[in-house]
Amino acid sequence: MSDHYYSRTPNAGSDRKIHETMLRGRTFRLTTDSGVFSKTGVDYGSRVLIETLELPENASVLDVGCGYGPIGLAAASMVPDGHVTMIDINERAVRLAGENAALNGLSERVTVLQSDLFEAVNGRQFDAIVTNPPIRAGKQVVHRIFEEGFGLLKPGGSMWVVIQKKQGAPSATARLQDIFGNVRELGKDKGYRILRAVKESQTNQ
Repeated sequence: MSDHYYSRTPNAGSDRKIHETMLRGRTFRLTTDSGVFSKTGVDYGSRVLIETLELPENASVLDVGCGYGPIGLAAASMVPDGHVTMIDINERAVRLAGENAALNGLSERVTVLQSDLFEAVNGRQFDAIVTNPPIRAGKQVVHRIFEEGFGLLKPGGSMWVVIQKKQGAPSATARLQDIFGNVRELGKDKGYRILRAVKESQTNQ
């Protein structure tokens, strides 16, 4: 049971495949492999998040739990004057995300780091954090992403989260409201909820 997509070093034998997929009106070629999240292609929740996402063209973006990179790379295509940092604990996913950035001509807009939650980016500040959180890692991990991510956002920055209603959207919304005090549901589709929490310029946190 130790070999999950949120394992640091997956044990599953390699089974690399390339998928073509349309995201934000652009065709991406994405290499996937065993031992990473949604290896058969971009999952529905990530697609809903990608299509709902709003980012300034110069945004500094952090993709938490990037997997092989669909959300972060789609974000990178939206920020021609910005930069996307992509982090994941899974070293196979990190390697794939870097390869996929190059495969789609986005390497100059992307930095990919192996990181146990935020350890590799502590002390940095971002305009936006995007995440399809690792639900199977447990509520405690998901809520840590919300809590610690708050501190990495610039004033006025936003955290974007996709989560299914049956997998904890109500409790996630409540926790984000506790932390940020400003949460809106910006989209829903087939049980998936897109939440945006904004860090106010003036806050008591």
